Amino acid sequence: MPFRHPLYTLRAQLQDLPRGIPLVAALKGYADAGSVVEVFAENLMSRLHPETVVEFDPDDLLDYRSRRPVAQLVVDHITEITVPSLTLELMHDQTGAPFYLLRGFEPDFRWLAFLDDLVALLDDLEVSEVTWVHSIPMPVPHTRPIGTAVSGTRRDMIDQFGVWQPTTTMPASALHMLEHRLSEAGYDVTGFVMLTPHYLAETECPPAAVAATERVAVATGLALPTDELRDHSKEFLTKLDEQVSESDELQTMVQNLEERHDEYLASRAPTLDQTDVPSADEIGAEFESFLARHQDGGKRPNDGDGSDNGLPPMV
Repeated sequence: MPFRHPLYTLRAQLQDLPRGIPLVAALKGYADAGSVVEVFAENLMSRLHPETVVEFDPDDLLDYRSRRPVAQLVVDHITEITVPSLTLELMHDQTGAPFYLLRGFEPDFRWLAFLDDLVALLDDLEVSEVTWVHSIPMPVPHTRPIGTAVSGTRRDMIDQFGVWQPTTTMPASALHMLEHRLSEAGYDVTGFVMLTPHYLAETECPPAAVAATERVAVATGLALPTDELRDHSKEFLTKLDEQVSESDELQTMVQNLEERHDEYLASRAPTLDQTDVPSADEIGAEFESFLARHQDGGKRPNDGDGSDNGLPPMV
């Protein structure tokens, strides 16, 4: 059998890279409700001076027809082509503590080979723990704190942040598969799935990105920037509340979601295995609907107008 080359290229000397530091993973392209994963990663990339240390091969892993390169056209000629990427960045938090960030697009192809290479790389780097972020649409109101479903090996994180713990089946992401492999290999791994209001799934939802950043900071002990995200979140919620106040339909929807949400929190058992509100069937149906709207290259049927979810455009 011919030797299979790794699906990545090192941009730094492996022996020079720090060992024993956390890895944070944020891959977009799969059910990123509210663009939480994208906003989370972009916030870190823009404020913590990343250094690309590993580039995964997009020709092997990505489908350019669903994640098309972006061309910059100036009048009559193309000045730049940006190819979608998947990279490992070395970053330092606001106190100078180092960590790795796996960011970019979830692979379209060769998942098992990608995971083999990634896990071998993490072993070489002796990462101390792995924390990843994901976001799904949930029938919850924006007027309540963003909830989280937590998976992995860290009982402290599950007990502190896990507000929804169903027993169900679901489409897996590459990071679900990574978590499963790392858990079996004895790593400390935590997956934070942000429960983003379903009616905000088609637009950026800064409050959920703030919550994701806070969860990762607690899990890893890293000092991550949130000031600008918080300001953006406040502006977003102000505009959203104004829009809701102008629509009787939206007010009724939000009030119903608030009642169900509050009833659930008031009545749940000490163990969080009762899911009367919302049910696994309800979130499954909403999740499947969300995925169906993103099957055509990530575009929803009424691209841009928000009318496909039965609601007027939100903010």
